[in-house]
Amino acid sequence: MAPGADFVHSVFSRIAARYVAVNHILSFGMDILWRLRAVELVADWKPSSLLDVATGTGDLALDIQRELPEVEVLGVDFCEPMLEIARRRGVRRTICADAMHLPLPSSCFDTLTIAFGLRNLPDYTAALQEFRRVLRPGGHLLILDFGIPDGIVSMPYRFYLHYVLPRFANLLTSSQPAYSYLGESIERFPRYETMCNLLTGVGYSDAVCLPLLGGIAVIYFARA
Repeated sequence: MAPGADFVHSVFSRIAARYVAVNHILSFGMDILWRLRAVELVADWKPSSLLDVATGTGDLALDIQRELPEVEVLGVDFCEPMLEIARRRGVRRTICADAMHLPLPSSCFDTLTIAFGLRNLPDYTAALQEFRRVLRPGGHLLILDFGIPDGIVSMPYRFYLHYVLPRFANLLTSSQPAYSYLGESIERFPRYETMCNLLTGVGYSDAVCLPLLGGIAVIYFARA
């Protein structure tokens, strides 16, 4: 069962100050490359406006601002300590809001991105429906999140995810529960065909799954 919003808010508030550096360390810098791949896809769609949901400390929003300066980017997150860091790092427009109930009019963005955030929402279907509401017809949704690789890599990866990563993260952040929760949320998250079927089931079309590094991360994209 997914934890409540209060738990998720508390976890991210506690680790906000070290979130960026720790993510780079624990992913061996691969998270930077994964976001740049997401930006390449967004660039192909040539949006004029983009909503970055669960923007956190602003990593993806900043990459988009830098690589696509013509795009009007709005970052949304429900954790104000994370948003404070995003603003200090240079995210120009932010609002503190619940991703499940966006305080935005319908059909107002060309593209919506969410990186490593959909896993943390209590109802994936309802969230995807809300994202579709604020997208213009034909607009693009992009989801970047963690997955579980297939084949012989799966077992050592799960060992790292559930046993090594939480203990190492605790040394860096003094918050082992945050990274124990990470592994649990990745195991629970729908992947590959299941996620694509979820997208089409709520009205998206042309759903595509793009595994990265053997499926350790995955990009999904579709049209509203």
